[in-house]
Amino acid sequence: MPTRTVLVSGAANGLGAAFLEAYRKQPGTHIIAIDRAPIPNSNHENVQKFTVDLTDEPSIAHLAQTLASQPIDLLIHSAGIRGLVPALETTHHGDVAACETLEAMDLATLTTTFAINAAGTFLLFRALLPNLRLAKEPKVIVMSSRMGSLSNNSAGNRAAGSAYAYRASKAALNALVRSFVVDVPEVVWVLCHPGRVETGLVKWREEGAIGAEESVRGLVGRIEGWGRSDSGGFCDRFGEVIGW
Repeated sequence: MPTRTVLVSGAANGLGAAFLEAYRKQPGTHIIAIDRAPIPNSNHENVQKFTVDLTDEPSIAHLAQTLASQPIDLLIHSAGIRGLVPALETTHHGDVAACETLEAMDLATLTTTFAINAAGTFLLFRALLPNLRLAKEPKVIVMSSRMGSLSNNSAGNRAAGSAYAYRASKAALNALVRSFVVDVPEVVWVLCHPGRVETGLVKWREEGAIGAEESVRGLVGRIEGWGRSDSGGFCDRFGEVIGW
């Protein structure tokens, strides 16, 4: 019999897929894997798969209804998008900066990125609060980004500026989670920057990017160690605090 349930969002690829693989191997663990895309290679007895679109409230409501009375001990939120202007990803292949500049950014990219990275995350967490509250020591770990830090995005800092959709949506995500920390103190909430990871959010491998498996290997132990005193924290994959 499973002794705990772990829900992984964004489980079809990247960090979510790596978290799914890492946790499904742990004894006594039941996995609930969700993504808007099909989840491959997960035909395991301890893995339940659901198609969920974070921009669609009925989709989230259906998940919550299906999981009614199911405690969730650990929720790892990996779903998200990078917020590059889609047309420019083709014409400027390999050049991330060119796909998110002040001049390039458009309303459709901004609103889509906010809808998934911030608004959809809020709706998912709110819908699953009853499940988290059924667990003895519930914990939510959110894959955020150092690019969502306002203090990091300052003149003089390396790579500051630009990235309008991604930076703003991750800053909004951070603010939303901090409100959950205040309003739902019985749940542990931790924001984490997993590093520059090759996740599929960008259509090519970025220079200096590490594999998702490498990032997750280091994070699993930290996730297990984070507790009540860490709730509301924002740190990188090494446990170093990131300024707001």
